Order: sequence, then C-alpha cells, then structure tokens
Amino acid sequence: MKKKLFTFALIYSLLMGLGFAQSKDEAAVTVAVETLRKAMIDADKVTLENLAAEDLSYGHSNGKIENKAEFVQAIVSGSSDFVSIDLSNQTVKIVDKTAIVRHTFSAATNNNGQPGTIKLTVLLVWQKQKGNWKLLARQTARI
Repeated sequence: MKKKLFTFALIYSLLMGLGFAQSKDEAAVTVAVETLRKAMIDADKVTLENLAAEDLSYGHSNGKIENKAEFVQAIVSGSSDFVSIDLSNQTVKIVDKTAIVRHTFSAATNNNGQPGTIKLTVLLVWQKQKGNWKLLARQTARI
C-alpha cells in the first residue's frame, strides 16, 4: 500500500510540475490539439467544424490544399479515415493570439477502405478567435 501511495504521489507531483511549465494558453492549445486528434479518429463533424477556423488552409504532404468544408468532408466521408493517431515530440509556442504547434504524426489509416500507415511532421497554426483557439493552417511533410 505504501508503495502504491508513493508511486501515486510521485506521478501526481510530476504531472503537476508539467502543468505549471505551460502557460494557460499553451495548455488550452494542447487540449485543442488533442480534441482535434480525437475528432479526426471519430470523424466527429461538429467538433471538427468547431475547431476549424472559417479561413482554414489544410495542407497535405502531397501538396493538396483543402479549405474548412473540404477538410471536414474528407474526414466525415471516410476518404481520409484515421483508425489511430499518435502524436509525439510536440512543441507549442504562443505569439500574441497565434499558436505554433509542431509534432510528429503517426497514424493507421483506412482511406476509402484501403488500410495504410503514415508518418509525418506537422505544423499547425492556431489563432485565438473570440476566446477560443481555432485551427487556421496545417502543413505536413513526409518523414
């Protein structure tokens, strides 16, 4: 029991330390990125539409660029179907009302019924609009 309590206290302390290392905006952007990740897996149209800015520019590693409606439709229709998404090496930098997020994006896909995997580096640009962080731009490159 003492070992479990010690382990819990150690993990809690580490997590609290990480929480204080981020500003309020950095933490909010981190939550928005995680919400986007889950919405992409779940093909959650409402959440995707709420997270994306009206002027979204969503760039793929093959050079294709989508606007907000095209991005949401591709996910919801299954032409871009994510079975799982793992994000790693994430950094968040806040500059005024803009957040710059970079991470490695590894995913299992089932695009149009064709299973596959993909590994990308991703740049996300989030903008604070009316108190909420909105995805304004995304660009990827294959690793």
